[in-house]
Amino acid sequence: MARHAPEHDVDENQLEVGKPKEWAAGLPGVAVSLRRGFEQMGAGRTVRTLRLLNQREGYDCPGCAWPEPRESDGEHRKFAEFCENGAKAVAEEATKRRVGPEFFATHSIADLADKSDYWLGQQGRLTQPMVLREGATHYEPISWDDAFALTAEKLRGLADPNEAIFYTSGRTSNEAAFLYQLLVRSFGTNNLPDCSNMCHESSGAALSASTGIGKGTVSLADIHEADLIVVIGQNPGTNHPRMLSALERAKAKGAKVIAVNPLPEAGLLRFKNPQNVRGVVGKGSPLADEFCQIRLGGDLALFQAIGNLLLRWEDAAPGTVLDTGFIEKSTHDFADYAKQVRALDWAEVDRATGLAREQIAKVAGMIAESERTVYCWAMGLTQHKHAVPTIQEVANLALLRGMVGKPGAGLCPVRGHSNVQGDRTMGIWEKMPEPFLAALETEFGIPVPRQHGFDVVDSIRAMRDGQGKVFFAVGGNFASATPDTELTERALRSCELTVHVSTKLNRSHVVHGRTALILPTLGRTERDVQAGGEQFVTVEDSMSAVHASRGRLAPASEHLLSEVAILCRLARALFGEEHPVPWREFERDYDAIRDRIARVVPGCEDYNARVREPDGFVLPNPPRDSREFTGTLTGKAMFGVNELEYPTVGEGRLLLQTLRSHDQYNTTIYGLSDRYRGVEDGRRVVFVNPADLTDLGIADGELVDLVSEWSDGDRRAERFRVVGYPTARGCAAAYFPEANALVPLDSVARTSNTPASKAIVVRLERA
Repeated sequence: MARHAPEHDVDENQLEVGKPKEWAAGLPGVAVSLRRGFEQMGAGRTVRTLRLLNQREGYDCPGCAWPEPRESDGEHRKFAEFCENGAKAVAEEATKRRVGPEFFATHSIADLADKSDYWLGQQGRLTQPMVLREGATHYEPISWDDAFALTAEKLRGLADPNEAIFYTSGRTSNEAAFLYQLLVRSFGTNNLPDCSNMCHESSGAALSASTGIGKGTVSLADIHEADLIVVIGQNPGTNHPRMLSALERAKAKGAKVIAVNPLPEAGLLRFKNPQNVRGVVGKGSPLADEFCQIRLGGDLALFQAIGNLLLRWEDAAPGTVLDTGFIEKSTHDFADYAKQVRALDWAEVDRATGLAREQIAKVAGMIAESERTVYCWAMGLTQHKHAVPTIQEVANLALLRGMVGKPGAGLCPVRGHSNVQGDRTMGIWEKMPEPFLAALETEFGIPVPRQHGFDVVDSIRAMRDGQGKVFFAVGGNFASATPDTELTERALRSCELTVHVSTKLNRSHVVHGRTALILPTLGRTERDVQAGGEQFVTVEDSMSAVHASRGRLAPASEHLLSEVAILCRLARALFGEEHPVPWREFERDYDAIRDRIARVVPGCEDYNARVREPDGFVLPNPPRDSREFTGTLTGKAMFGVNELEYPTVGEGRLLLQTLRSHDQYNTTIYGLSDRYRGVEDGRRVVFVNPADLTDLGIADGELVDLVSEWSDGDRRAERFRVVGYPTARGCAAAYFPEANALVPLDSVARTSNTPASKAIVVRLERA
């Protein structure tokens, strides 16, 4: 068994804080990528693995969902079509470290529960199915057949199929996602919570109402051709680093960039592209032409203020600001929207945003002058109570200027996890529309339930209340990804059975039900050979392009099964060999799955042939393709009419947001270096404006407990080091998952039910 690293767990006493960086990437990004690869994989394996990352003959990055260039758009892929965090993701998956039966014999559940998320993840790849039997202190090996039999027995023993909850992470392939939802609906429930519920669910809800489709309306080529790119509530330098190359390219053609964020982020200040001379020996490329340091949750007020100015300028010079032809022909409710926004209270805008009116006017002027504008956003918008109306206000600005269905313009929710969008397309949603369910029923001759299932928040409530008794997860780290950590852990521990299909050890394996299973699966980098020969899978990127992904490495263990094989074998154990769905055929040859996807999923006709094209194919998108908005209630794009709202806090309190370190992706902790923010060798930090620290009487470097306040009581996260940081006044930030304990389960976005992780009212108490 390979040596485990780190040998020791995190010592927060070693934490060091320096000055935040004013630029991103450059040679340090290259050096870190190679060092992490060498540490985990060795030099030769690192070169072989990275060479195939995001290439047509290789595999899709298991990190973010940023798209690759397409030949049909006149674009070409680079030799190194990946970023630092993509390289880290591959190193974590293709590591030579192993977690086998000997590891679990050595480490009890109590021992593992005391380890940090970082330590758990660094131990390596899982190699065999493991079971924790009721009352046992250690996981022990179990055969695949016995694991499937145990799971099937527990599921069949439930009084109601809705007592089972089936979670999904975005890393699941389209083929596995389609089979997963088919298995779950064959079982008789729509309980299909997924990671979308915690990130871009608000975007889907808002865009479905505004444009009729819950996806963005741009391609990568549109970003390259834009005159103006507005980046809102997003840190691309850490979360989508390849986006920086797209912004750099647009800037080289004359585009301007507006950044709207409570924190200054290095990746939006200056980018040193390590693939060109300027990025290696020069100063790099400045990106943001205007930085709006907005208060948390003030974005809705900002967008309404910009709308107010655009309307006023149009009144003063009719026909020069708004796209009146587009508004009249293709939109609905403009008059009600205009009435609402014309009555805007600018004093409220001042309080909500913290921005100078002169800067708001400057930004509005840039939007008014741009002929091609792209609006990009991420979790900084989606994780607020008023997230859905806020995103509708972004769409309103695009509609005012006709920036939907136009080259170089559109709406761009930047999805985080690779294939999180594809999962939804394939049916992973607790509220799939009737046409999809009817098509599924017709195709397979099975009854499909219509009752809406549980999303993530409702799943936690169901487990807490004894209504959810079996929890099954394909990928992800549910215990660490979700809000209200203590409550969520109690809910998971109350289950009769928890099952996790995973590549690596994580927190969810030690927050277990009375019986627990770990089912190890192939990673995206590994060869998938079935009875029908070597297989490939498909994924959908953030801009609706569907393409193939082919693993090339030998599997980490001879005992691993693919996600498709795991689901097919579980289905056969659960339903028997006479079930109408040909599970054995699906496991043998993934083309058989894609043939059924083609007949069920809209836009996927002739799927097998089209995904074999060099760049795959792009799913239809009526707003983007033809300015048609058939998915809305009126058949036209809908202006949202929203009351002005924003979060407020009492004296001595701050508004806290959770965010990622540069050394993590979602809940996977790659290391302890957030070098862009100047933090090394630790994670328990809270970033606070120095002026707020003065007002609170707390010194930079002190240790504090973070205490969140909610109607049902306080929640506490202990011993965080205070870091004076140039964030917006009245605002603070801390890393997740450490700060997830502060997010109340019932603090959610209206309509989308997304946890409001960007608007936590906290007080700081000396530790």
